[in-house]
Amino acid sequence: MSGLRSFVARRLLLGAVQIVAVVLLVFALTEALPGDAAVALAGDQPDPARVEAIRTAMELDRPAWERLADWAAGLLHGDLGTSLTSGRPVAGYLADGFGPTLLLAALTVVLLVPAGVGLGVLAARYEGRLVDRLISSVTLAVYAVPEFALGVLLVTVFALRLGWLPPTAVGHGTDLLAHPGVLVLPVLVLLARPVCSLVRLVRAGMIDALASPYVAHALRCGVPGARVRRLHALPHALAPAVQQLARTIDWLLCGVVVVETLFVVPGLGTVLLGAVGERDVPVVQGLAVVFGVVTVVLNLGADVVAHRLAPRAGVAA
Repeated sequence: MSGLRSFVARRLLLGAVQIVAVVLLVFALTEALPGDAAVALAGDQPDPARVEAIRTAMELDRPAWERLADWAAGLLHGDLGTSLTSGRPVAGYLADGFGPTLLLAALTVVLLVPAGVGLGVLAARYEGRLVDRLISSVTLAVYAVPEFALGVLLVTVFALRLGWLPPTAVGHGTDLLAHPGVLVLPVLVLLARPVCSLVRLVRAGMIDALASPYVAHALRCGVPGARVRRLHALPHALAPAVQQLARTIDWLLCGVVVVETLFVVPGLGTVLLGAVGERDVPVVQGLAVVFGVVTVVLNLGADVVAHRLAPRAGVAA
């Protein structure tokens, strides 16, 4: 336990440093964005006086370091800023898009874990045989297809040709649970590549664990093969899989822009894309910081779980 506490303390310190770096990097990158928010708000034919007045009202004429200090102080108090285009708090944009994105992420993970782990263990159990070759070939082929291409293919077949499912979420609002058919195609697209990655990781980990000396010793001692696979080999195989799962959840929660745009899902990715198009810097900054913090926290949790499952591996996300 002392070793685990020391590991957690080191990761917490590293996580704090990473969050500070995220804040600085987000501010620097948004400052470097091309264009001017004042010009965008002034209209198609902006008057110089009006542009200058807007810049003054939005405090864009202040030095960058002063705006960084004020923004960072607001973040410490939970204030993500205010939209330049609508005047709404950035937290409101986050609340609007979080529900649909969280729903898609939750459904994807619920299907991902049993499918990825189950197929990975099955492939490892029949290593080199027909089942293993079939699973490996299919996962490799599906992984090679980009999300956008897969989404277009599914929409063409199941929505346009067969008419079984709606092609987009247009007209259904943010309460997507009331219209479950809308969720089927986006979840399938989101699930395709992560499940392939998880299957291959679990398969490789299981094969490595089953060939290890401690598994061979357990088998020599008469421990049943199913028990050895479940209690000895599977935890070792799950250590890297947990980290892959954390990266997948991070990818899902931070808004999959391609999938949400393709199916017109009003999630965080769509909100961020709209803010970039409108040059709404506070919204971009606020959402980017939230995404960065989510990434750090998820990787920290994954490192702790992986260390607990396989402390000898010294794995880190």
